[in-house]
Amino acid sequence: MRNHNLYLSEYATRDEEAIRFSEILEDIRPAFFHDIDRIIYSMAYTRYMDKTQVFSYQHNDHISKRMVHVQLVSKIARTIGRALGLNEDLIEAASLGHDLGHVPFGHVGEAILNQISLEENEGYFHHNIQSVRLLMEVENGGCGRNLTIQVLDAIMCHNGEFIAQNYQPIKKTKEQFLEEYHLSYQDEQVVKTFVPMTLEGCVVRISDMIAYLGRDIDDACMLGVFDKKDLPKEIVDVLGVHNRDIINTIIMDVIKESFGKNSLSISKHVFDAMKKLKKFNMEHIYLKANPKENWERYETMFRTVFQHCIKDITLNRQDSAIFQDFLNYKNETYLSCSKARKVLDYIAGMTDDYLLKLYSDYRK
Repeated sequence: MRNHNLYLSEYATRDEEAIRFSEILEDIRPAFFHDIDRIIYSMAYTRYMDKTQVFSYQHNDHISKRMVHVQLVSKIARTIGRALGLNEDLIEAASLGHDLGHVPFGHVGEAILNQISLEENEGYFHHNIQSVRLLMEVENGGCGRNLTIQVLDAIMCHNGEFIAQNYQPIKKTKEQFLEEYHLSYQDEQVVKTFVPMTLEGCVVRISDMIAYLGRDIDDACMLGVFDKKDLPKEIVDVLGVHNRDIINTIIMDVIKESFGKNSLSISKHVFDAMKKLKKFNMEHIYLKANPKENWERYETMFRTVFQHCIKDITLNRQDSAIFQDFLNYKNETYLSCSKARKVLDYIAGMTDDYLLKLYSDYRK
Protein backbone atom coordinates (compact mmCIF):
# COMPACT_ATOMS: atom_id res chain seq x y z
CA MET A 1 0.00 0.00 0.00
CA ARG A 2 3.02 2.29 0.31
CA ASN A 3 3.99 1.99 -3.34
CA HIS A 4 1.79 4.97 -4.22
CA ASN A 5 4.57 7.21 -2.83
CA LEU A 6 6.54 6.35 -5.96
CA TYR A 7 4.04 8.22 -8.11
CA LEU A 8 3.68 11.37 -6.02
CA SER A 9 4.66 14.84 -7.15
CA GLU A 10 7.67 16.49 -5.52
CA TYR A 11 5.16 18.84 -3.86
CA ALA A 12 3.00 16.08 -2.38
CA THR A 13 2.98 15.12 1.30
CA ARG A 14 4.71 11.77 1.84
CA ASP A 15 3.34 9.20 4.28
CA GLU A 16 6.57 9.30 6.28
CA GLU A 17 6.02 13.03 6.91
CA ALA A 18 2.88 12.30 8.95
CA ILE A 19 2.92 13.84 12.45
CA ARG A 20 0.73 12.76 15.36
CA PHE A 21 0.42 14.15 18.87
CA SER A 22 0.89 10.61 20.18
CA GLU A 23 2.95 8.18 18.17
CA ILE A 24 1.30 4.88 17.26
CA LEU A 25 2.51 1.64 15.76
CA GLU A 26 1.27 1.84 12.18
CA ASP A 27 0.08 -1.37 10.54
CA ILE A 28 -0.15 -2.17 6.82
CA ARG A 29 -2.09 1.06 6.39
CA PRO A 30 -0.11 4.25 5.66
CA ALA A 31 -0.71 7.00 8.22
CA PHE A 32 -3.21 9.09 6.25
CA PHE A 33 -5.06 5.98 5.06
CA HIS A 34 -5.31 5.03 8.73
CA ASP A 35 -6.85 8.45 9.44
CA ILE A 36 -9.60 7.79 6.88
CA ASP A 37 -10.62 4.72 8.88
CA ARG A 38 -10.51 6.61 12.17
CA ILE A 39 -12.87 9.21 10.73
CA ILE A 40 -15.42 6.99 9.01
CA TYR A 41 -15.69 4.73 12.06
CA SER A 42 -16.28 7.69 14.37
CA MET A 43 -19.70 8.37 15.89
CA ALA A 44 -19.61 11.91 14.52
CA TYR A 45 -19.28 10.61 10.94
CA THR A 46 -22.43 8.51 11.35
CA ARG A 47 -24.39 11.61 12.32
CA TYR A 48 -23.69 13.30 8.97
CA MET A 49 -26.68 11.40 7.58
CA ASP A 50 -29.25 13.66 9.24
CA LYS A 51 -27.61 17.07 9.21
CA THR A 52 -28.83 19.91 7.02
CA GLN A 53 -26.70 21.03 4.08
CA VAL A 54 -28.76 24.08 2.98
CA PHE A 55 -32.46 23.25 3.00
CA SER A 56 -34.25 21.98 6.10
CA TYR A 57 -37.76 20.56 6.59
CA GLN A 58 -37.96 19.31 3.00
CA HIS A 59 -39.99 16.21 2.25
CA ASN A 60 -37.79 15.29 -0.68
CA ASP A 61 -35.28 12.46 -0.39
CA HIS A 62 -33.13 13.89 -3.18
CA ILE A 63 -32.22 17.11 -1.38
CA SER A 64 -28.61 17.06 -0.19
CA LYS A 65 -27.70 16.28 3.38
CA ARG A 66 -24.28 16.88 4.90
CA MET A 67 -23.32 13.24 4.22
CA VAL A 68 -23.72 13.74 0.47
CA HIS A 69 -21.73 16.96 0.52
CA VAL A 70 -18.62 15.48 2.17
CA GLN A 71 -18.63 12.57 -0.27
CA LEU A 72 -18.80 14.99 -3.20
CA VAL A 73 -15.94 17.03 -1.74
CA SER A 74 -13.91 13.84 -1.36
CA LYS A 75 -14.51 12.76 -4.95
CA ILE A 76 -13.74 16.18 -6.42
CA ALA A 77 -10.64 16.67 -4.27
CA ARG A 78 -9.30 13.20 -5.08
CA THR A 79 -9.81 13.85 -8.79
CA ILE A 80 -7.72 17.02 -8.59
CA GLY A 81 -5.21 15.37 -6.27
CA ARG A 82 -4.67 12.39 -8.54
CA ALA A 83 -4.10 14.59 -11.59
CA LEU A 84 -1.57 16.69 -9.65
CA GLY A 85 0.20 13.68 -8.13
CA LEU A 86 -0.77 14.49 -4.54
CA ASN A 87 -1.45 12.21 -1.58
CA GLU A 88 -5.04 11.02 -2.08
CA ASP A 89 -5.21 9.42 1.38
CA LEU A 90 -4.56 12.75 3.06
CA ILE A 91 -7.07 14.40 0.76
CA GLU A 92 -9.77 11.82 1.43
CA ALA A 93 -9.32 11.89 5.20
CA ALA A 94 -9.58 15.69 5.35
CA SER A 95 -12.53 15.76 2.93
CA LEU A 96 -14.56 13.22 4.88
CA GLY A 97 -13.81 14.87 8.20
CA HIS A 98 -14.04 18.53 7.26
CA ASP A 99 -17.68 19.12 8.28
CA LEU A 100 -17.94 16.90 11.36
CA GLY A 101 -18.35 20.03 13.49
CA HIS A 102 -21.37 21.32 11.58
CA VAL A 103 -24.34 21.77 13.89
CA PRO A 104 -28.05 20.96 13.36
CA PHE A 105 -29.69 23.11 10.66
CA GLY A 106 -26.44 24.14 9.01
CA HIS A 107 -25.06 27.66 9.02
CA VAL A 108 -28.14 29.06 10.75
CA GLY A 109 -27.60 26.72 13.68
CA GLU A 110 -23.90 27.60 13.67
CA ALA A 111 -24.68 31.33 13.94
CA ILE A 112 -27.05 30.71 16.86
CA LEU A 113 -24.58 28.48 18.69
CA ASN A 114 -21.87 31.07 18.13
CA GLN A 115 -24.01 33.69 19.87
CA ILE A 116 -24.71 31.36 22.79
CA SER A 117 -21.01 30.49 23.06
CA LEU A 118 -20.07 34.18 23.25
CA GLU A 119 -22.72 34.83 25.90
CA GLU A 120 -21.25 31.99 27.95
CA ASN A 121 -17.68 33.30 27.57
CA GLU A 122 -16.63 30.21 25.65
CA GLY A 123 -15.29 32.15 22.68
CA TYR A 124 -16.28 32.12 19.03
CA PHE A 125 -17.86 29.01 17.54
CA HIS A 126 -16.75 27.98 14.04
CA HIS A 127 -17.81 24.66 12.54
CA ASN A 128 -14.34 23.96 11.12
CA ILE A 129 -12.76 24.49 14.54
CA GLN A 130 -15.44 22.31 16.12
CA SER A 131 -14.55 19.58 13.61
CA VAL A 132 -10.98 19.66 14.93
CA ARG A 133 -12.16 19.78 18.56
CA LEU A 134 -14.33 16.72 17.99
CA LEU A 135 -11.42 14.75 16.58
CA MET A 136 -8.91 15.92 19.19
CA GLU A 137 -10.90 16.30 22.42
CA VAL A 138 -14.46 14.92 22.22
CA GLU A 139 -14.55 11.68 20.24
CA ASN A 140 -13.47 8.35 21.71
CA GLY A 141 -14.66 9.15 25.21
CA GLY A 142 -12.77 12.44 25.27
CA CYS A 143 -9.43 10.99 24.14
CA GLY A 144 -9.89 12.07 20.53
CA ARG A 145 -8.93 10.04 17.46
CA ASN A 146 -5.22 10.97 17.41
CA LEU A 147 -5.23 12.00 13.77
CA THR A 148 -2.21 13.38 11.96
CA ILE A 149 -1.55 17.10 12.20
CA GLN A 150 -1.73 17.37 8.40
CA VAL A 151 -5.29 16.03 8.32
CA LEU A 152 -6.40 18.13 11.30
CA ASP A 153 -4.86 21.23 9.73
CA ALA A 154 -6.58 20.61 6.38
CA ILE A 155 -9.89 20.27 8.22
CA MET A 156 -9.27 23.44 10.24
CA CYS A 157 -8.34 25.45 7.13
CA HIS A 158 -10.97 24.00 4.80
CA ASN A 159 -13.52 26.79 4.91
CA GLY A 160 -14.75 27.09 1.33
CA GLU A 161 -16.68 30.24 2.15
CA PHE A 162 -13.49 32.25 1.64
CA ILE A 163 -12.50 31.88 -1.99
CA ALA A 164 -9.08 32.85 -3.34
CA GLN A 165 -7.54 32.65 -6.80
CA ASN A 166 -4.30 31.18 -5.49
CA TYR A 167 -3.60 28.87 -2.55
CA GLN A 168 -0.01 28.63 -1.34
CA PRO A 169 0.53 26.16 1.53
CA ILE A 170 2.49 27.31 4.58
CA LYS A 171 4.48 24.73 6.55
CA LYS A 172 3.62 24.49 10.26
CA THR A 173 4.84 22.74 13.38
CA LYS A 174 2.57 21.10 15.95
CA GLU A 175 2.92 24.21 18.08
CA GLN A 176 1.94 26.56 15.25
CA PHE A 177 -1.09 24.43 14.43
CA LEU A 178 -2.22 24.51 18.06
CA GLU A 179 -1.61 28.24 18.28
CA GLU A 180 -3.98 28.84 15.34
CA TYR A 181 -6.53 26.44 16.76
CA HIS A 182 -6.65 28.15 20.16
CA LEU A 183 -6.55 31.66 18.67
CA SER A 184 -9.74 30.95 16.68
CA TYR A 185 -11.76 30.99 19.91
CA GLN A 186 -10.52 34.50 20.72
CA ASP A 187 -10.43 36.20 17.31
CA GLU A 188 -13.52 35.98 15.09
CA GLN A 189 -11.68 36.97 11.92
CA VAL A 190 -8.54 34.86 12.23
CA VAL A 191 -10.11 31.78 10.63
CA LYS A 192 -10.38 33.77 7.40
CA THR A 193 -6.59 34.04 7.33
CA PHE A 194 -5.80 30.36 7.88
CA VAL A 195 -3.79 28.71 5.12
CA PRO A 196 -3.33 24.91 4.93
CA MET A 197 0.12 23.50 5.66
CA THR A 198 -0.07 21.08 2.71
CA LEU A 199 -1.00 21.32 -0.95
CA GLU A 200 -3.51 18.53 -0.25
CA GLY A 201 -5.21 20.80 2.27
CA CYS A 202 -5.45 23.52 -0.38
CA VAL A 203 -7.15 21.04 -2.71
CA VAL A 204 -9.74 20.17 -0.05
CA ARG A 205 -10.44 23.85 0.52
CA ILE A 206 -11.22 24.68 -3.11
CA SER A 207 -13.08 21.39 -3.54
CA ASP A 208 -15.47 22.36 -0.75
CA MET A 209 -16.68 25.26 -2.86
CA ILE A 210 -16.69 23.30 -6.12
CA ALA A 211 -18.88 20.68 -4.47
CA TYR A 212 -21.60 23.01 -3.25
CA LEU A 213 -21.82 25.71 -5.95
CA GLY A 214 -23.64 23.64 -8.56
CA ARG A 215 -25.24 21.10 -6.23
CA ASP A 216 -27.00 23.84 -4.26
CA ILE A 217 -28.43 25.14 -7.54
CA ASP A 218 -29.76 21.65 -8.35
CA ASP A 219 -31.41 21.43 -4.92
CA ALA A 220 -32.91 24.92 -5.23
CA CYS A 221 -34.33 24.20 -8.70
CA MET A 222 -35.73 20.89 -7.48
CA LEU A 223 -37.60 22.78 -4.78
CA GLY A 224 -38.84 25.44 -7.18
CA VAL A 225 -36.80 28.26 -5.63
CA PHE A 226 -35.77 29.41 -9.11
CA ASP A 227 -35.16 28.04 -12.61
CA LYS A 228 -31.75 27.44 -14.17
CA LYS A 229 -32.69 29.78 -17.00
CA ASP A 230 -32.39 32.54 -14.38
CA LEU A 231 -28.64 31.99 -14.08
CA PRO A 232 -26.75 35.01 -15.47
CA LYS A 233 -25.35 34.51 -18.98
CA GLU A 234 -21.85 35.69 -18.00
CA ILE A 235 -21.67 32.82 -15.49
CA VAL A 236 -23.18 30.15 -17.73
CA ASP A 237 -20.91 31.07 -20.64
CA VAL A 238 -17.85 30.27 -18.50
CA LEU A 239 -18.93 27.53 -16.09
CA GLY A 240 -21.93 25.95 -17.80
CA VAL A 241 -25.46 25.53 -16.51
CA HIS A 242 -25.54 22.00 -15.07
CA ASN A 243 -23.75 20.82 -11.93
CA ARG A 244 -21.65 18.34 -13.90
CA ASP A 245 -20.50 21.15 -16.23
CA ILE A 246 -19.67 23.50 -13.37
CA ILE A 247 -17.68 20.82 -11.57
CA ASN A 248 -15.83 19.67 -14.68
CA THR A 249 -14.98 23.20 -15.81
CA ILE A 250 -13.49 24.23 -12.48
CA ILE A 251 -11.66 20.95 -11.90
CA MET A 252 -10.01 21.03 -15.33
CA ASP A 253 -9.09 24.68 -14.88
CA VAL A 254 -7.50 24.07 -11.47
CA ILE A 255 -5.50 21.13 -12.85
CA LYS A 256 -4.33 23.11 -15.89
CA GLU A 257 -3.33 26.14 -13.81
CA SER A 258 -1.66 24.13 -11.03
CA PHE A 259 0.11 21.22 -12.70
CA GLY A 260 3.77 20.98 -11.74
CA LYS A 261 3.53 23.88 -9.27
CA ASN A 262 3.83 24.11 -5.48
CA SER A 263 0.58 26.07 -5.23
CA LEU A 264 -3.03 25.75 -6.35
CA SER A 265 -4.41 28.28 -8.82
CA ILE A 266 -7.55 29.16 -10.77
CA SER A 267 -7.53 31.16 -14.00
CA LYS A 268 -8.89 34.70 -13.72
CA HIS A 269 -11.95 34.19 -15.94
CA VAL A 270 -13.02 31.02 -14.09
CA PHE A 271 -12.29 32.62 -10.70
CA ASP A 272 -14.39 35.66 -11.58
CA ALA A 273 -17.26 33.43 -12.70
CA MET A 274 -17.06 31.44 -9.47
CA LYS A 275 -17.26 34.64 -7.41
CA LYS A 276 -20.29 35.78 -9.39
CA LEU A 277 -21.97 32.38 -8.99
CA LYS A 278 -21.29 32.38 -5.25
CA LYS A 279 -22.87 35.87 -5.01
CA PHE A 280 -25.86 34.71 -7.09
CA ASN A 281 -26.33 31.68 -4.83
CA MET A 282 -26.15 33.86 -1.74
CA GLU A 283 -28.88 36.16 -3.00
CA HIS A 284 -31.16 33.54 -4.56
CA ILE A 285 -30.60 30.47 -2.37
CA TYR A 286 -28.90 30.94 1.01
CA LEU A 287 -30.71 34.12 2.06
CA LYS A 288 -34.04 32.57 1.07
CA ALA A 289 -33.47 29.06 2.43
CA ASN A 290 -34.12 30.19 5.99
CA PRO A 291 -36.55 33.11 6.31
CA LYS A 292 -36.83 35.14 9.51
CA GLU A 293 -39.50 32.89 11.02
CA ASN A 294 -37.18 29.88 10.63
CA TRP A 295 -34.35 31.71 12.39
CA GLU A 296 -36.64 32.61 15.27
CA ARG A 297 -37.87 29.03 15.55
CA TYR A 298 -34.35 27.59 15.49
CA GLU A 299 -33.12 30.07 18.06
CA THR A 300 -35.95 29.15 20.42
CA MET A 301 -35.10 25.48 19.97
CA PHE A 302 -31.35 25.90 20.54
CA ARG A 303 -31.74 28.13 23.57
CA THR A 304 -34.41 25.95 25.16
CA VAL A 305 -32.30 22.82 24.80
CA PHE A 306 -29.15 24.63 25.96
CA GLN A 307 -30.76 25.95 29.16
CA HIS A 308 -32.37 22.62 30.00
CA CYS A 309 -29.06 20.81 29.54
CA ILE A 310 -27.25 23.31 31.76
CA LYS A 311 -29.91 22.72 34.41
CA ASP A 312 -29.63 18.94 34.07
CA ILE A 313 -25.87 19.13 34.66
CA THR A 314 -26.24 21.57 37.55
CA LEU A 315 -28.78 19.29 39.28
CA ASN A 316 -26.82 16.15 38.28
CA ARG A 317 -29.87 14.58 36.66
CA GLN A 318 -28.33 11.26 35.69
CA ASP A 319 -31.49 10.14 33.92
CA SER A 320 -31.43 13.14 31.53
CA ALA A 321 -30.49 12.83 27.87
CA ILE A 322 -27.20 14.69 28.15
CA PHE A 323 -25.96 12.17 30.71
CA GLN A 324 -27.47 9.07 29.10
CA ASP A 325 -26.39 9.88 25.55
CA PHE A 326 -23.24 11.92 26.07
CA LEU A 327 -21.55 12.61 29.40
CA ASN A 328 -21.68 9.05 30.74
CA TYR A 329 -19.30 8.06 27.94
CA LYS A 330 -16.65 10.71 28.64
CA ASN A 331 -13.42 10.46 30.62
CA GLU A 332 -12.38 12.60 33.59
CA THR A 333 -10.34 14.97 31.44
CA TYR A 334 -13.33 15.80 29.29
CA LEU A 335 -15.66 16.06 32.30
CA SER A 336 -13.43 18.80 33.73
CA CYS A 337 -14.67 21.13 30.96
CA SER A 338 -17.12 23.89 31.85
CA LYS A 339 -20.82 23.12 31.82
CA ALA A 340 -21.34 25.45 28.89
CA ARG A 341 -18.60 23.79 26.83
CA LYS A 342 -20.07 20.34 27.45
CA VAL A 343 -23.50 21.51 26.29
CA LEU A 344 -22.06 23.29 23.26
CA ASP A 345 -20.29 20.07 22.23
CA TYR A 346 -23.44 18.07 22.86
CA ILE A 347 -25.70 20.32 20.78
CA ALA A 348 -23.13 20.78 18.01
CA GLY A 349 -22.99 17.03 17.57
CA MET A 350 -26.74 16.55 17.30
CA THR A 351 -28.59 15.64 14.14
CA ASP A 352 -31.55 17.78 13.12
CA ASP A 353 -34.05 15.15 14.27
CA TYR A 354 -32.35 14.62 17.63
CA LEU A 355 -32.49 18.35 18.41
CA LEU A 356 -36.16 18.46 17.40
CA LYS A 357 -36.96 15.48 19.63
CA LEU A 358 -35.10 16.93 22.61
CA TYR A 359 -36.83 20.29 22.15
CA SER A 360 -40.20 18.55 21.99
CA ASP A 361 -39.41 16.56 25.16
CA TYR A 362 -38.37 19.68 27.08
CA ARG A 363 -41.58 21.48 26.10
CA LYS A 364 -43.81 18.81 27.67
